[in-house]
Amino acid sequence: MAETRAFYRDVMQFPIETDLENWVSFRVGSSLLTLRPRGWTNFTDGEAAPGSASVQLAFRVPPPAVDACHAELVAKGVPVLRGPTDLPSWRHRTLFFRDPENNLIEIYAEY
Repeated sequence: MAETRAFYRDVMQFPIETDLENWVSFRVGSSLLTLRPRGWTNFTDGEAAPGSASVQLAFRVPPPAVDACHAELVAKGVPVLRGPTDLPSWRHRTLFFRDPENNLIEIYAEY
């Protein structure tokens, strides 16, 4: 979990709200993004249900920020799955990458 904690703190630059041994919460606007170990005894993750959905974290930014975020990610050595791309049917400019736990992350702007 240390690598993922460092990723959200240092790469994504989210301020830490709570930082405990098995729990870290980051302030993202008016929301919290909380990480904890899988299989932690205080919470049961359970088995993945057949056909269940995966989680994609999507962070909305102003339109010029998509390209700026891409440049920062590349400069920090983060592998980008798909660089800045316009999706006219969604009216989005978007980019995709993964965190150290292999969670899919999208940074997008609406236009």
